[in-house]
Amino acid sequence: MDKPLIAQRAPFALELEPGDYFWCSCGRSSRQPFCDGSHKDTSFTPMKFSVDERKKLALCGCKKTDNSPFCDGSHNSLPE
Repeated sequence: MDKPLIAQRAPFALELEPGDYFWCSCGRSSRQPFCDGSHKDTSFTPMKFSVDERKKLALCGCKKTDNSPFCDGSHNSLPE
């Protein structure tokens, strides 16, 4: 099984407008934290999530969260 790449060792803090989004789960996207199709030929698929109203969110950058696509602090326990 493939392992995701760590896109960054911190969350992506964003203010998002209402709508549907696709979070990159593989870490390969050049449009982090969103999918650009770079997962092709991997076992990963993007995670669709919806925002109902404009809000600030912390999306996982390390790809190790247990609460995808949201940051759960897993980046704090990554090895150096």
